[in-house]
Amino acid sequence: MIMSLASVRAFLAAHAPDIQILEMPDSTATVAQAAAAFGVEPGQIAKTLAFLVGGQTLILVARGDARLDNRKIRTRFGGKPRMLPLEDVEPVTGHPIGGVCPFGLSQSLPVYCDRSLLGFAEVLPAAGSPNSAVRIAPERLAILTNAEWVDVCAETPNVD
Repeated sequence: MIMSLASVRAFLAAHAPDIQILEMPDSTATVAQAAAAFGVEPGQIAKTLAFLVGGQTLILVARGDARLDNRKIRTRFGGKPRMLPLEDVEPVTGHPIGGVCPFGLSQSLPVYCDRSLLGFAEVLPAAGSPNSAVRIAPERLAILTNAEWVDVCAETPNVD
C-alpha cells in the first residue's frame, strides 16, 4: 500500500505538482465512506474500476453513485465486461482495493472516464491507498491520465 501511495505521489509530482493528496485517518475505500470523510455527495467520488473485456484490462472512472450499463459497455468495448478478479487488482494496477485510481499505475493500461463525471466541477478519485484521495476537475483528470471519454453508465435518476 505504501508503494502505491508513493507511485501516485511520484506521478502527481511529475505531472501535476499543484495537486495535493488528502489522507484521512479512517478508510475512504467505499463511496459512502469517502463522501462522508470528504464532505461531498456520493456522486462526486470518482470510483475507479478495473475490467477485463475480451482479454484486455481497462480502467474506468465514473461518478460514485453511477450504475454501469452492461449494454453500453458491451457496445463500446466490443465484449462482455468482467470485473478484474479481486486477487488480480493490486498485481495488475499496483493499487490495493479501495485505493485504485488512474494515477501511478504499475503498468500502462487504457483509462476511460465516463461522461457522468462531467456533472461536477470537482471530483475525488482515490490516490493509491484506502484512505486517500485528490480533488480534481474531471476534465483535468482525463487529460492527466490520457483518458478517453465514454458513455457507459446508466442514466442517474437523482442528479441534483
